[in-house]
Amino acid sequence: MPVKIRLQRHGKKGKPFYWIVAADARSPRDGKYLEKLGTYNPNINPAEINLDIDGSVKWLQNGAQPTDTARAILSYKGVMMKKHLLGGVAKGALTQEQAEEKFQAWLEEKAGRVSAKKEGLSKAEAKAKADALAAEKAVNEKRMAAAAEAEAEATAEEATEEATEETQEATPEAETKAEETPATEETTPKTEEASAEEAPKAEVAPKTEEAPAKEEAEEEKKEA
Repeated sequence: MPVKIRLQRHGKKGKPFYWIVAADARSPRDGKYLEKLGTYNPNINPAEINLDIDGSVKWLQNGAQPTDTARAILSYKGVMMKKHLLGGVAKGALTQEQAEEKFQAWLEEKAGRVSAKKEGLSKAEAKAKADALAAEKAVNEKRMAAAAEAEAEATAEEATEEATEETQEATPEAETKAEETPATEETTPKTEEASAEEAPKAEVAPKTEEAPAKEEAEEEKKEA
């Protein structure tokens, strides 16, 4: 019976969750399986994989063929590496202890790379959040500046309208005052005419001519 190691889909629509199973190659993709070897969750970054490494190695040694996606997952988790080391043990190139040491060293190195990737993702996520906050702050500042500018323009327009209304109200008052001033100018000629008419009355100088006449009369009396 040909056996395949493949993914069996579960989960909700848009958020798939997979089981890693060993199943008969002739069975439907999501049908019966022979053994569940692990799970694969691609909805998080990095993807979460739980896998029975030893069980997967046994199925591979028994001739099971993984699909391309399943092979990538098995390689990522070290199943293919362990199968290769166990092949060396079977050939006598390595002892079981040496194969186990190499496999543990490989796992530690892999864990270090995964941790570095997670740390990088965390930093990238933090930077993305900081950039988003900075962009949002800049947008808010622009909106506030635009609102302040619009308010200042509205205030200036109101002040201009009020000043225009005040000048329009003051103009009729000035015109009424200008109309009242000719009346005072008209009274001035009347006073000038009155003073001109009164001036001839002040000419009383001829009365002084009577004094020489009196002196002549007195001189005639003395001569007589």
